[in-house]
Order: sequence, then C-alpha cells, then structure tokens
Amino acid sequence: MTQTVPGRHRAAAIARKVAGHVVRGLVMIWAVATISFVIIREIPGNPVLGQYESLIQKGMSPEQAERATAVLYGFLPTGSLWQQYVGYLGSLLHFDLGRSLSTPGVEVTTLIGHAARWTVLPVLAGTLLSFLLGVTMGVYAAIKRSGRLGDALALSGSLLHGVPVYVIGLLLTAIFATLWPIMPSGGPVDVEFVPGLNPGYIGSLVHHAVLPVVTYTLASYGGWILAMKSNVVAVLGDDFILAAELRGLRRGIVFRYLARNAILPLFTILALSIGMLFGGSIFIEQIFNYPGLGLLLVNSISSRDYALMGGTFLVITVGIVVANIVADLLYTVIDPRVRSGGAA
Repeated sequence: MTQTVPGRHRAAAIARKVAGHVVRGLVMIWAVATISFVIIREIPGNPVLGQYESLIQKGMSPEQAERATAVLYGFLPTGSLWQQYVGYLGSLLHFDLGRSLSTPGVEVTTLIGHAARWTVLPVLAGTLLSFLLGVTMGVYAAIKRSGRLGDALALSGSLLHGVPVYVIGLLLTAIFATLWPIMPSGGPVDVEFVPGLNPGYIGSLVHHAVLPVVTYTLASYGGWILAMKSNVVAVLGDDFILAAELRGLRRGIVFRYLARNAILPLFTILALSIGMLFGGSIFIEQIFNYPGLGLLLVNSISSRDYALMGGTFLVITVGIVVANIVADLLYTVIDPRVRSGGAA
C-alpha cells in the first residue's frame, strides 16, 4: 500500500500540471480572440457595420443584410456590444471563423487549412534541423572552446544570431536563385507537374522547400549553439562529470552525460523558437512567395479581409500556445528532477 501512494501523488501532480497548462492556454487563446473581435469591430470605418449598410444599399432587407454580415464575420452587426461578443465566441466554439471577403463564398477555415500545411512542415523541419545542428555544434564549441574549432563555431553562432530572418532569406535568394541559379526563386511547386504522389511533383515540392527550410534553420541555429555551449560549460563544472572522469569512464559516455544534462533546459526554449519562426514566416513566405499562414496574413491585411486576418492570427496563436504546453510537459517527462520536485 505504501508503494502505491507516491505513484498516486505523482499522477495527481502531473494531472494538476496539465490542467494548469490547459487553463493558461485557454485564457491566452480567449484573450487573443477578444483582441481579434475588438480589432475587427473597432477598426476605423467599422468594416462590420459598413458591410451591413452596403448590403442594404444593394437592395437587401435589414434581416437579410444582418444574416449575410453575420456569416462573413461570425457575429451580428447590430445589437449591443455584449451580444456581438457572445455571438462571436459562440461561432469560435463551433470552429466558425466566418467567410473571406477577398475570396467570396470561401470559409476562413478552408483557406487557413490550405495555407497551414505550407507553413507547418517547413517550420517544423527548420526547427528540428536547427535544433539538432545547433545542439551538436554547441557541445563541440564548449569542449573545444580553447581551440580554433570552438572559436569558429561560437563565431558562426554569434554572427547568425544577430542577422534578421528576412536578411538571411534575401541573401539566400540573391546567391542561390540569382547569382548561382540552382534553386527556384519562389512558389511552392512547378506548375507543370500534376499534384499527387508522383516523383516529379514530390521532387518539385522538395526543391522549392529547400531555401525556406534553410532560412528557418539558419535563423535559429545561432541561438541554439550559443545556448548549448553555455549550458555545457556550466555542466562541465558539476561534480558528476568529475566523478565520471575519475572512475575512468569512456569519453563517449561522458559526452552523453554532458549532452543529456545540458540539453534539458533547451526544451523550454524549443517552443519559443517555434513561435518565433511562425512570426518569421511572414517575412520568409513573402520573400519566397510561399502560400503559408504568414503570406495569407499579409494578404488579408492588404485586402482588408478582417475576418481572414483575425482567423489567421488566432490560429497562429493557438499553434504557439499548444507548442509551449507540449514542450513544458515534455520537459517534465524527460527531467526526473522536475518530476520529483513536482510530486513532492
């Protein structure tokens, strides 16, 4: 019986932790949804009321214009502010983000779903590559910090960490699409290929995705290598490393000890980097004319498509919130010290 009590305490602690993250995430999503509602409703010219009045001028009855405007924006254009707000939240609970003004008749969720795949895959690929490359090089930069290799690796991280993401994208485009044209300058795929699981179409997708993914990778690489180097240098002074060396453990085992303990704090930064790359997608997708969420958001702003703008911003926020929750929970699972502390 005494053996099952600690297990129950740990399970309860984990459940409380998960519930806390979910509640905080929902509060953040609610806050962003509220901001989106205020922006759509209170933007100069009040586009919701303007759409309602425009439909009446075109011959619709007030009831028809009210229903049509509610379909576009997700809430009624008339009534009190509270009634409009409740209607908007009710539409969100039914995953109804309204319909696009720039693409008449098409739901916002459809446009966002189509654009999300062009953002999520390159962002995740770039994040994973930059994480693996930066962590590996960071370990070597710390171990070889007194030599030329360590200095060169640290310098590469410092230089890339200070370069804005759009500058990296423009440089890659200028070099590999203009001066040395071995990569396409824009678009997600060549138009001559038929969409489907065929070698030509898949090869074209990969070919067009190389520069965006490399841009995402280089944009985050500097932060990873500098953070990992700092963590490894700190871990090198811990007692367990000294004890491992005194016991005569092989260098490969000591290396794994170093990497495992130094990498743990980076998992909380991992979700933040995903959020930063989602923000950077606005610039990257403009540069490479990549039809993802960032380009969709920019186009919705330029076309004054407020329903699409609010929906895209909300979906990006939800992705960032979910990534933060997953990263924090993953850190709890990986690091036994956090588990024991949380269960205590």
